Order: sequence, then C-alpha cells, then structure tokens
Amino acid sequence: MSIDLSIMNYTGYYVKPVMKIKGKYGYRVELRYGDGTVKTQQKAGFTTKREANSARDITLAELHKGTYLLFQNLTVDEFETYWLEDVFAMSDVSFESIRTYRYVIKNHILPYWGKRSLVSITGADVKRLYDIVSEKSRSVAGLLKTVVNTSMKYAVYIKAISENPAQGVRLPGKKDMGIHTRNIDVTKTLSEDEILRLIEASKDTPIYMQVLFNVLMGLRRSEIIGVKYSDVDFIEHKLRVERQLGIDKDAEKEKLQPKTYTKQEIDLKTRSSHRILPIPDLVFEAILEQRKIYDRNKSRRQHGKYVFQDLGYICCSSYGRPRSRNYHWKHYKKLLKDTGLPDIGWHDLRSSYCTLLLKNDFSPKAVSRLMGHSKEIITADVYGDNRQILVDYDYISKITDYMDAVLPDDKAGGVACTDPLDIVIDVEEYLKPVQPDGQNII
Repeated sequence: MSIDLSIMNYTGYYVKPVMKIKGKYGYRVELRYGDGTVKTQQKAGFTTKREANSARDITLAELHKGTYLLFQNLTVDEFETYWLEDVFAMSDVSFESIRTYRYVIKNHILPYWGKRSLVSITGADVKRLYDIVSEKSRSVAGLLKTVVNTSMKYAVYIKAISENPAQGVRLPGKKDMGIHTRNIDVTKTLSEDEILRLIEASKDTPIYMQVLFNVLMGLRRSEIIGVKYSDVDFIEHKLRVERQLGIDKDAEKEKLQPKTYTKQEIDLKTRSSHRILPIPDLVFEAILEQRKIYDRNKSRRQHGKYVFQDLGYICCSSYGRPRSRNYHWKHYKKLLKDTGLPDIGWHDLRSSYCTLLLKNDFSPKAVSRLMGHSKEIITADVYGDNRQILVDYDYISKITDYMDAVLPDDKAGGVACTDPLDIVIDVEEYLKPVQPDGQNII
C-alpha cells in the first residue's frame, strides 16, 4: 500500500450530516485543498443514529483541534512496510541498517501485529512484544525497541495515531539509567594464549591480515576490507580508519563493474567510527610484508586478460581486488577447528580485543575511542570474580560521575592514558609465546 501524504495538507474540511449507509448509520468527512480538490473519508457501521452523531461530534472536535487521524484504517503491516521502504530506506542510512530493520519488522513485528489496525496497538501490546523477544535475544530486543519507537513516532507525525504507544516502554529486567549498555560475554572471547595460537596458525592463510586487524586492532569486518596503504602513517605507525566496503543503497547495480556491488566504498557506521589507531609492531611488520606481495603482484600482472587493479587495498586478491565481507568465513572456521579453539563468531574477536585491553589495565576511555563506538557503555566481566568494567563509548563527559562510582580502582602500574593516541600497544608484553600444545613458555 502506498500512503498518500498529500492528504495531510488540507486547508479546510466539512463533515456531512449522519445518513444511512449500507443499512446502518454513518457520515462522510470532506477534506478540502487549496487547488480546489476534495478527498472524502467515510465513517460508517454505527447501529443507531445517536451513536453516529456522537462519533461525528468527536470528529468535528478533532478536526478543530488538529488531532484528527488521517489514516485510521491502516494495518500495522501496511504502515511498517511503507515506513521502511518509502521513508527509512530513503533517508541517509546504510544498506546494512535497512537490511537489519527489514529483518526486525519481518520476523518480530509483523508476525504478532501485522493484521491488526495501527490505532489498536497499545503500550501493553508493546511491552508484551518486548518481553517475548527479550526471552529469545536481548540484542534483537534492543533493535526491536528502536524500530518500534522510531516508526511509531513517524506514525504520530503523519497523524496515523494520536500518540506513540512505545513511549516510555522499557525492555524487561533493565534499570533505566539514561545510558545504553551492551554486555560482552567473555565465554565467547579468546584468552591471551588462544589469541596467539590463532595468530600463529593464520600466518599461512589468506586471512592473516584480517585476523590481525580484528583481534589486535578491533576493526569491524567491513572496515578491515576497506583499509588502504594510504591510510597508514608509516612514520608514526598509526592507521586512519576512514571507510568501509559494503552496498551503496544509492548505486544502480546494473551500472557497476561486475562483482563490485557489495564492495562499494561507503561511510563508516557512526561519527565515532572515524578514528586514528596506533599500529602494534606485529601488525606494522605484517603490513610491510603484505606491501611487498602487493607490489610483486602489481609488477607481474601489468598485461594479459586480467590486469592488476591498483586500488591500494591491503586485504585484496592477487589481482588487487578488495575482498568481500564474508571472504574470511571458511578460512576462519577451519582455523578454529584445526587449532582446537572455541567456535566463536568473527565479531567475537573484536570483543576479545576489547577484553584483552581491559584486562591489561588500559584506560576505559582510551579503549572506547579505539573501538570506535558511540553512545554506549560496554560491560564485561573480565576478571572472573563478578566485577564488571564499564567502558564509556563517546559521551564520557556526560557520565563521569557514574563511571567514577562503578569503575574498579586502577591497578598499580596500569595504563592511565586519557588520549587513545598516546597508547603504544606492545603485543609482546601481554601475548607470550606458546608451545604447540598451547602452554606458555616460561
């Protein structure tokens, strides 16, 4: 269904007297526009004339106060589909965000509310849905809350509903402290020894650089495949994170080169994702070696059917083409199996990097900047004794008092940098060599 928003711009109205409509009573509302056109809405189905007149009086009052609902017959399915495809997807958001919102609407909103009228949804309905989804996945429930609240705000704006039923409804079992939190499950992260085993095992695989960028620098997978040699400061040993590769929702697929649709250079996830990171020595040396391979491939593939594409990507094929976001998958899963490491997700390596820094007393503020998150506090039980470290993401100044109250005291000799650029991550200080059986060498 396509919602005609021009209906909102009426300049006058007229409510006709109650009349017989299909054996019952009702009335018609005429919305009049500046160009002389008239759009009619019918209100029918009343058993008695008195009931119809009472409803007509309410409609007149709503029109007078400007609270008259223009899209009263919309179902949740019709509205959410319209809002997603014609409003949200047309705004300045990434393809990944659109795909995530589409997943939430299709799998968690429409199965419960799809056929219901939008105006019938209450705060109790919203709370019930939050509870159901939270039992399955807390993270999905968080996404659901964002989608419901945002779309319902738009429904109020276009006068499809009078008020937002999601306003003030919270997820279950979470105190509202005005702060967003995300918990790191350390059972899904690698220990220092396991990280080193993964790094060593990945050296002879095509994803060695991707592993290093993830587990030792905390880059997201779409950021990793977008890193270029031009982003590296070879003097100061620093990396500028400036782009990611993905789908540009504004690009026309048929006009793009083959196999490039999912590898378009797009802006980063948030403003805080733009960051400058210190490069550990191990990673820096690997970049230098990878550059030698890049130059050799460039030199030997200047002619022929497939000419080297000098695009400058560090993680690329032997022909210079950037890797896809899922290229690492089969290699990574094989690595975990061959080394006997826990079968954790690729993104969990990023969490491993975060907990690794926290365990080694890096400043929470510095870690937050290095990770490139915004508007969040991340909690992680990294000590195994039920204490939690809370890491401020972006809005440190607004919650300083809160952090002072909950953060554990700094250990003696801990890193106390307030600027993440002051950190020099010496991997060898906290990643000791291990023997093949996984035991530390003393």
